[in-house]
Amino acid sequence: MAAVWSRRWFFVSVCCFLLLLVVSGTVTEQVLPGSVLEVGWLWLQAVRTVWGRVVDCVTTVPDPYHWKTYVYLAILTSALSGGYIVLFRPLNRIRKLGDIGYIAEGSLTARETANFVQRRRRVGSVPPVYPNGWFAVMESFSLHTGQATTVSILGLNLAVFRDDYGVAHVLDAYCPHMGANLGAGGRVKGNCLECPFHAWRFRGEDGRCTHIPYSDKVPEIAKVKSWPVTEVNGWLYMWYHAEGLDPTWKLPEIEEISNGSWVYRGRTEHMVNAHIEEIPENGADVSHLGHVHGPIIAAGIDLRYMWSKLWSFAQHHWTAGWEPMSAPEAHVGQLRLEHGISLFGVRMPFLDLYVTAKQIGPGVVYLMFESVFGRGMFIHNLTPVEPMVQKMVHNIYVSWTMPVPIAKFYMLGEALQVERDVMIWNNKQYESKPLFVKSKEDGLISKHRRWYSQFYSENSPRLQFKTDSVDW
Repeated sequence: MAAVWSRRWFFVSVCCFLLLLVVSGTVTEQVLPGSVLEVGWLWLQAVRTVWGRVVDCVTTVPDPYHWKTYVYLAILTSALSGGYIVLFRPLNRIRKLGDIGYIAEGSLTARETANFVQRRRRVGSVPPVYPNGWFAVMESFSLHTGQATTVSILGLNLAVFRDDYGVAHVLDAYCPHMGANLGAGGRVKGNCLECPFHAWRFRGEDGRCTHIPYSDKVPEIAKVKSWPVTEVNGWLYMWYHAEGLDPTWKLPEIEEISNGSWVYRGRTEHMVNAHIEEIPENGADVSHLGHVHGPIIAAGIDLRYMWSKLWSFAQHHWTAGWEPMSAPEAHVGQLRLEHGISLFGVRMPFLDLYVTAKQIGPGVVYLMFESVFGRGMFIHNLTPVEPMVQKMVHNIYVSWTMPVPIAKFYMLGEALQVERDVMIWNNKQYESKPLFVKSKEDGLISKHRRWYSQFYSENSPRLQFKTDSVDW
């Protein structure tokens, strides 16, 4: 802690020194040869001059008939808007499938190429596509009290609503009466969701129908499946298990988020064309860090161009190790990582990051980090939308003392590094029997695959292939 504070005071001192140089530069010729009193007088005069100009700008009534007034107003408005976005608004970076990670072929656009690659590439012999565990449904702030919506994940169509008491529920979407989607126009009534077609009402906690407007009796079989849910750390999660088992472990609550000492500073969202297991497997693949994530982030996300000599003066450095936890936390894997940046071969210690990441089940990762600017956490959620399409969302929470631009820079840096991985994931096939060499690095990947296999069970859904045919 003492080292952290000493670094902070060092940077404050540097900033003050630079400010001194900038102001002194306006009177350099007179300051250098003058006495202390003369220097002080010149400083006072400079402050008076600057302050006078500020007062004039604020108090002078602009001429509404002069074109310069509107130019200045436009510049001021743009500056205030940009300043607000940078200093106060949380980051929201969204990249849909086809936006990144593909190389356009011929006259095809990137999105057309994405569709083409999805159809033609070999996916390999993949494990089951929907593992068992907790999966993110949506961020809590996007579901208001009394609101209902429809969500499609894990091969399911779901109706998600927050009842009038503030409790969130997840039901199978289709009404057993005539098949209407409860989340598409359904209304919240107390703790129930009312079908938009014939006003049957289904209770959120167990999915039972409690009211049919034109019948005095409600059949016992009139119900839909209600999925186990939990709401923690700003997210709504549902439990999925192919065998229908109840939750066997809980997602931990992050105290700093619950008590407000860490605040939300932004999110990124990416759609990825890959098997779900390949994404968390990156945590154990320590040997790829130096190659894929070595070039400085300013070099971009396209793997073809990030090795440009233009950016060779800067480099990311990584030291990492992954291991599975033992019972009763056998569903948790832990990554310890140190990150640094060097410029012209000189390490920049104030840019160091110390990360402890816990992968909790198949689709949730908490990445806690420490830096010279304070502590924080990335919450990484990975949810299958289709068998080979994953929705990946990162949120960042940091100490309230950390400047917003710094937190957003961390979030953006994480996103750019991830987008390099997306280019790998979108174009690769899953290797069920990879050609490993005898090494610690490949051994970690093998260990991760054995650990991850615990989230599959006998009835876990597998990818079904359909043979294409042409009828003449």
